[in-house]
Amino acid sequence: MSTPSTVDRAFETALYDTAADALDTAASLLATDPAADAELARRGEEFVATAWRRGWQPADLVRIVRRELDDVHVRLVAALIRAQAPDDRARGPRWAAQLDDLPDAEATAPPRTDRFSHATAVLELYRLLLRLPGLEPLEAGAAGEAPRRGRENRPESRALARIRALLAKAEATGYPEEAEALSAKAQELMARHSVDEALLAAQAQGSATSPDTPGACRIGVEPPYEQAKAVLLDAVADANHCRAVWNETFGFSTVVGFEADLEAVELLYTSLLVQAEGAMTKAEAGQRAGGRKRTKTFRQSFLAAYAHRAGTRLRAAAEAATEAAATGAADANLLPVLASREVAVTDRVERMFPQTTTTRLRGAADAAGWTEGTRAADAARVGHHRPLKRG
Repeated sequence: MSTPSTVDRAFETALYDTAADALDTAASLLATDPAADAELARRGEEFVATAWRRGWQPADLVRIVRRELDDVHVRLVAALIRAQAPDDRARGPRWAAQLDDLPDAEATAPPRTDRFSHATAVLELYRLLLRLPGLEPLEAGAAGEAPRRGRENRPESRALARIRALLAKAEATGYPEEAEALSAKAQELMARHSVDEALLAAQAQGSATSPDTPGACRIGVEPPYEQAKAVLLDAVADANHCRAVWNETFGFSTVVGFEADLEAVELLYTSLLVQAEGAMTKAEAGQRAGGRKRTKTFRQSFLAAYAHRAGTRLRAAAEAATEAAATGAADANLLPVLASREVAVTDRVERMFPQTTTTRLRGAADAAGWTEGTRAADAARVGHHRPLKRG
């Protein structure tokens, strides 16, 4: 029996047959033919390459495998991604960063088990990969679009370094008021950085440099309380000239915007989530000290209120910084440049997601949780929040 034939028979049985014992039968075939291992791994790399053609990225695959299967499958898919990478084309710094975020090779390697158990896990993973639907392509040049201005050779700006430092302090401090002030200062710097990047891009128009165009990235929105977290991400994106569309099924939001703004959204959302969860833990301790047990609705309400109020504060900080920059700008074209970039982002979103729905936040009915979440965000007042968009 040839090795490809063994793998073909196993796939026909496990991947396309719905019989209850199909997986065991296929795993038995593979377990009895050690010569099939190399071919089985090669087929796995083909599944990974197919996922890339369908719009998936490394972080997306790891995320969906973690959500649907077990740790052993996460290690398997990470190993496949690493094995396939040398044969893949160059895909830019964001893709490379996702590859770097995979576990080290030694940590990625699945623990050795008996051959039957290993084959079973591999086939379970391949079943999932085979059934992945297509996602909206994110890469520059997709669907005939002009490539974006590359950032591969640009070191991190001093502004981004300062923003990172401010957010690190905000996460580390034990004083909510200080954390809120540091986060607001970071948002102010982000807005100024966005203005600077917009002007640089406008000056590059017509030069040898490729014109800047909106890009997109996916940011994981992990359970529990993922709806409230998606609202927080939406608020951060809105304050930074981006748009977010939530995919509840696959556990991420797609954020569309210009590169500097995407970087700001990733930084600020991650930091605010850390701060919100820390503040929520303290608020729960106070509730328990008062005789109340921890509840799911308290946490959901806390995070929802935090997202709502934080969004108001972030937009106010961003608008004030942008207005100040516009007032003092020597370039009279600043406001038209910002307006044209907003139109470009909206156009990209509408082309990527021609059909979206809105959803109302569920489970935010705990008054104490809402009050504590609002207090944690420390905003001047609550403003209207746009409905959460879902792809």
